Amino acid sequence: MNSPGSPVDPAPSLDPDWIVPDWPVSKQVRALITTRAGGVSTGAWGAGDRGGMNVGANTGDDPARVAENRLRLRSFLPSPPRWIRLQHGGDVVNAEDVNANELSADAAIACAEGVVCCVTIADCLPVLLADRQGRVVGVAHAGWRGLAAGVLQGTVRAMCSRAGVQPRDLVAFLGPCIGATAFEVGPEVVEAMRRGIAGCEAAFEAIDPSKYRADLPALARAGLAQVDVRDVHGGQWCTHSDPGRFYSFRRDRVTGRHAALIWRQAGA
Repeated sequence: MNSPGSPVDPAPSLDPDWIVPDWPVSKQVRALITTRAGGVSTGAWGAGDRGGMNVGANTGDDPARVAENRLRLRSFLPSPPRWIRLQHGGDVVNAEDVNANELSADAAIACAEGVVCCVTIADCLPVLLADRQGRVVGVAHAGWRGLAAGVLQGTVRAMCSRAGVQPRDLVAFLGPCIGATAFEVGPEVVEAMRRGIAGCEAAFEAIDPSKYRADLPALARAGLAQVDVRDVHGGQWCTHSDPGRFYSFRRDRVTGRHAALIWRQAGA
């Protein structure tokens, strides 16, 4: 405890390079997405002459540095993030049920105050979700496999069922991901998407008969519209084309992971 007249330690400040969503939801909803900046990792996981904010385990980085990065991230949060084991599928979990034994899923939701939903990313699209009044929050890890598996639709349905809200009450925020100019895929990706998202063809540009450019934010918007979520923000950052700011697995292979986090702030 500080003695009378002693200086008070200032609250930590978010790195200015991190992304804080600007979207029309209750001030009780708090969210952020980290970038390369603000940590202690070096080498492939660094950030130029600054330490890198790699929070991804099993990326080849020094585990002690990853632990320190996660500790720094924790200082901005009301409780430890509920880390999940990503599967590139469509499973959704209640973040309240996640503990030290991470559950396998690609999305998490929460109604309880102070419970931090979290996914890690390095080209796949993070999608933050909340209802405008701040009763429920969620985050999804939406790569092409997750989008084809219906991870966004499943997250919306889980949030609506849990909190008794309607899809039209929800707002979405799309974080950084590999951009359409850099994301080349084969016809099997187009076919997989057709089975899950109506009208998905508009999100693909044919380069030749065996290669397409895929627009993940456009696919996410189409998937969200399918379950009547149409108030969608963000989606303008390309991880692949901005190596100074973002990790990218497709660009570098050996690289770090960002975190996308969302929670309901108590007493806000």
